[in-house]
Amino acid sequence: MLLLRDAVHFSWHALTANTVRTFLMLLAMSIGVGSVVILTALGEGARNYITNEFSSLGTNLIIVIPGRSETSGGDPATMLGVTERDLTLDDALALTRHPQVRRIAPLNIGGAEISWQGRKREVSIQGTSAQFLKLRHWEMSQGKFLPDTDLQRPKSVCVIGINIRNEIFGAHAAVGKWLRIGDRRFRVIGILASEGQSLGIDVSDSVIIPVASAQSLFNLPSLFRIFVEVKTREAIPKVMTFIKNTLRDRHQGEEDVTVITQDAVLATFDRILTALTYAVGGIAAISLAVAGILIMNVMLVTVSQRTSEIGLLKSLGASGKAILKLILIEAVLLSSLGAVAGFALGQAGSWIIRYAFPVLPAYPPTWAIVASLLVALVTGVLFSLLPARKAAQLNPVDALMRH
Repeated sequence: MLLLRDAVHFSWHALTANTVRTFLMLLAMSIGVGSVVILTALGEGARNYITNEFSSLGTNLIIVIPGRSETSGGDPATMLGVTERDLTLDDALALTRHPQVRRIAPLNIGGAEISWQGRKREVSIQGTSAQFLKLRHWEMSQGKFLPDTDLQRPKSVCVIGINIRNEIFGAHAAVGKWLRIGDRRFRVIGILASEGQSLGIDVSDSVIIPVASAQSLFNLPSLFRIFVEVKTREAIPKVMTFIKNTLRDRHQGEEDVTVITQDAVLATFDRILTALTYAVGGIAAISLAVAGILIMNVMLVTVSQRTSEIGLLKSLGASGKAILKLILIEAVLLSSLGAVAGFALGQAGSWIIRYAFPVLPAYPPTWAIVASLLVALVTGVLFSLLPARKAAQLNPVDALMRH
């Protein structure tokens, strides 16, 4: 009776006896597993990045976009919006009348050159209100945020990101200085401590001014967005209805805005990126099948090269089942080692991606790791059945004669 310990020892010796053949099969299997891990990590990282971006906007959020979208739900295309009618500051103020609205924050975005004592650079300008700080859960490093005053009254004050502070003011104190934005001057009243992306814009490289000042600076009569934060999640449908009715009444009976929720947009992106993750994982898994075919072909060649060895074993009393067991154990060892090496390769690749792109949380999902390891083992065993059966069916006399 063939003991498992002896069978493993025999199979291990067979693998180490031909290092080049073993290395090539391990390389093929590890590349397959590593590809699945890395590609699914990329897909999962993109999904988590989008989730974090929308989560950072706050909770219970409704987004009002100028221009009507004919698609329902949270189509990401609506985020681009095509303006059909101006969305004004009066419209934004009208939305505060609902008792379930906690705060609103209008937003305009533009680009301009800033300068101070000869230092210049192009930056993104965000025009908004004092409520934007709480809505975004930002923190201040120095000074204070925009004053809580009349939205329609321009004020020559600004808040700058940390990179702007370092690049423009250097060792000088920034708070209290006058910063030229375009053809106008704004006094710096605060420096943001928060960093990261906001609506695709780097917060640390941004300048924030009152929304009325932004409209005057860029000659923009319409708002880019209105963010409405609702007190409770349960009140979101009622507030959405209120927003649509209010703006329709204000726009001469036309429903010319798009009202979406943060959750709806996030769910759409989540579905798209999850499907993408599955797709790239499936494509990478094809390499595992290729690796299995390689193992089968190499094992077939190996069986033909070891016919005398198999014949000797059978002449000494080894049964066909014992030979089958030996070949399959060899395949299991090979697949296991390749899977572990591929897992290590995938984790290393994911770490490199996270290191190169810190904003992308490229961690492979658990299901992808488990699935790739199992598929590697199953593939290795299944594709080894044919050479194992061929070896088990060899006639000992013919095998000894290398027939």
